[in-house]
Amino acid sequence: MTAKKKTTRVEDFTKYIRWFWKLFLFGFLGVILLFLLASWGVFGEMPDHTVLENPKTNLASEIISADGKTLGKFYLNDNRTPVDYKELPQSLIDALIATEDVRYHEHAGIDTWGTLRAFAKAGKGGGASTISQQLAKQLFHGEGSKNTIGRITQKIKEWIIAIRLERQYTKEEIIAQYFNIYDFGNNADGIRSASRIYFGKEPKDLELHESAMLVGMFKNSSLYNPRPHRNPEGTLNRRNVVLSQMEKYEFITEIQRDSIKAMPLSLDYSPESHREGMATYFREYLRGFMKDWTQDKANRKPDGTKYNINSDGLKIYTTIDSRMQAHAEEAIEKHMPKLQAEFNNQNTPKRNPTAPFLELDSEEIEDLMNRGMRRSERWRKMKYDLKKSNEEIIASFNVPVEMSIFSWEAEGNEIDTVMTPMDSMRYYKSFLLPAMMSMEPQTGHVKAWVGGMNYKHFQYDMVKQGKRQIGSTFKPFVYATAIDQLHLSPCDTLPDTPFCIEKDKYGNPEEWCPKNSGGQYGGNRTLKNALGNSVNTITARLMDKVGPQPVIDLAHNLGIEQDILPVPSIALGTPDLSVYEMVAAYSSFANQGVYNKPVMVTRIEDKNGTILFQFTPESKDVLSAETAYVTVKLLEGVTESGSGQRLRHKWAASQSVYKEVITGYPYEFDNPIAGKTGTTQNQSDGWFMGMVPNLVTGVWVGAEDRATHFKTITYGQGATMALPIWALYMRGCYEDEGLEISKSSFERPDNLSIEVDCFKYQEENENDEGKGNIDEPKIDF
Repeated sequence: MTAKKKTTRVEDFTKYIRWFWKLFLFGFLGVILLFLLASWGVFGEMPDHTVLENPKTNLASEIISADGKTLGKFYLNDNRTPVDYKELPQSLIDALIATEDVRYHEHAGIDTWGTLRAFAKAGKGGGASTISQQLAKQLFHGEGSKNTIGRITQKIKEWIIAIRLERQYTKEEIIAQYFNIYDFGNNADGIRSASRIYFGKEPKDLELHESAMLVGMFKNSSLYNPRPHRNPEGTLNRRNVVLSQMEKYEFITEIQRDSIKAMPLSLDYSPESHREGMATYFREYLRGFMKDWTQDKANRKPDGTKYNINSDGLKIYTTIDSRMQAHAEEAIEKHMPKLQAEFNNQNTPKRNPTAPFLELDSEEIEDLMNRGMRRSERWRKMKYDLKKSNEEIIASFNVPVEMSIFSWEAEGNEIDTVMTPMDSMRYYKSFLLPAMMSMEPQTGHVKAWVGGMNYKHFQYDMVKQGKRQIGSTFKPFVYATAIDQLHLSPCDTLPDTPFCIEKDKYGNPEEWCPKNSGGQYGGNRTLKNALGNSVNTITARLMDKVGPQPVIDLAHNLGIEQDILPVPSIALGTPDLSVYEMVAAYSSFANQGVYNKPVMVTRIEDKNGTILFQFTPESKDVLSAETAYVTVKLLEGVTESGSGQRLRHKWAASQSVYKEVITGYPYEFDNPIAGKTGTTQNQSDGWFMGMVPNLVTGVWVGAEDRATHFKTITYGQGATMALPIWALYMRGCYEDEGLEISKSSFERPDNLSIEVDCFKYQEENENDEGKGNIDEPKIDF
């Protein structure tokens, strides 16, 4: 009886064992079947071999400066620029492995022990996703499914893709891809953008505490957002968790952990949006350049499709030098607030009831504002996008709304306020605007480009788009034409007396009798003195001798694109020209008469480094080296004893204007500088063109409307509005010795036949004539 019971018990136990193995085998085969079905695409499309080799990720096109710095990027949604594994610091790699996948180098895509632990603890002890699995999710799935079955099938697909990735790539390549694919928030797609945006540096330069913070964001970059008013405290705590993990797995010591935990986040937040950062106006010009380039059928991909600058990862190498661009932007940021403060002080409602306008009555102001309203972006959107009537749109311009407005006085140059759109228009019309371009005359390479003071609020580029009256900066073209035709010397003299060009002589409908600034005349002046002090009567005499058309021909040969009416008054700068045109034209004087078309892009590469475009220089001989050099010597007189002499000399401290708006004064440059100031009628535009042998820079300052200007020439002249920007910029460039900006003299041509030394010239004339005076007229007109 007992033996029978024992036999029955053994048989019963054997049955359970058989059932166990059947279930185990069934489950095992089921898992294999699930993996096979997933790999065959039954649960959704799976990436094949070619897709794994070339995963579809949008890559931003990168704008690279002449000195190898990233100026900005073109992108729509993904601000991503990939880096290689060798560009990642060891602290970043260690932090990732310690926090996300400590057995990363021991598995082939799936962490078996981690997975079993996760199943045993029902996920409460932490997940088991490896770095390879997380990369698979980022590349091919994104956010997880919300239902259980969906999550299971997705996890299976992640496992399969992770294994395939491990076969396809090295461990190092997988880590690099993971860092490159992750979205760190705030337009920081990938580790390069993240390190630049949050810490203002390249990934290779990240310190341990910075690496730990960025790795901590892998958990949830939306939640662990380090920016103020977001979640800096939570991000700090998460960073410290990463540091603890690194200490736990012996990547760092306990002492290191504790010392770094005590450190703050130390952000250097540098947003990379299209409206912020360095060289915003240049980048927007470049967007138009690239759009035209991609439209050209000669610039297509191998499959015949167009390149997309927002997603194809192009590298655009430019001539802009990031150091010089920074000096240019800094010069504007220093000078313009002081100039604007003085303008505002002179245009309070009490001092100027029509502020910010002058010489306009109420009816003219209303007309100006209405025209501005109809040209505005708000009008365009309401009219054409929202299909509103004119009456509805006009009414909306007088309804207060919340808005952010520009202010030099506010932190971040922005104030949140409530005002009507019409009031905001008038407010913005009160601002004086700057523009500046700097170019290397020997190559045509543009080194700095500042089209305004804040692209977010003032989007019209005054370097190339904007054209304004150029005033006396046009006079060198008249003088150069006269030197070329008449072989004149800077030391030749003419009478400074009232002068008229008779009616109809050069198509002028009336007699043209220009007046000198201040109405002062008398005596004789050398050409060098006359140009240096912008004497209108002398320029008029030269124009009468050579005629307007040769001057226009020279201007066009020097790159001036604008049509110019052939009348005598152009001698005083009546044409509207751009800073871009003027800098290119003046560069020919500094380059021995050779014109070089401005160059902004040197080459374009695709994401693999294949060269798609390389620029070809465009140059031509316009003037003889002798004529160009003599013109430069004339322009040197402007800074030696003319309207630009404040670059060299220190004036009496009692002159308050220097303290108020001549920012950075005194400058006390002692090297050769050729230049020209320009001031237009009613002080609406202030110009300064400045040259040293290897750099030509033009600066313009004025308001959107010509009726917005200083009342007096003391404040409204080019020497006050524009020259300080040039001086501050050049001071910064000279202090940055690596730029090698010349302090030498301009190169003198061989066999110069025109005397440029006025003391020697006077002696020669005295010897020839037995008498003579430099103040006596030497040109018989």
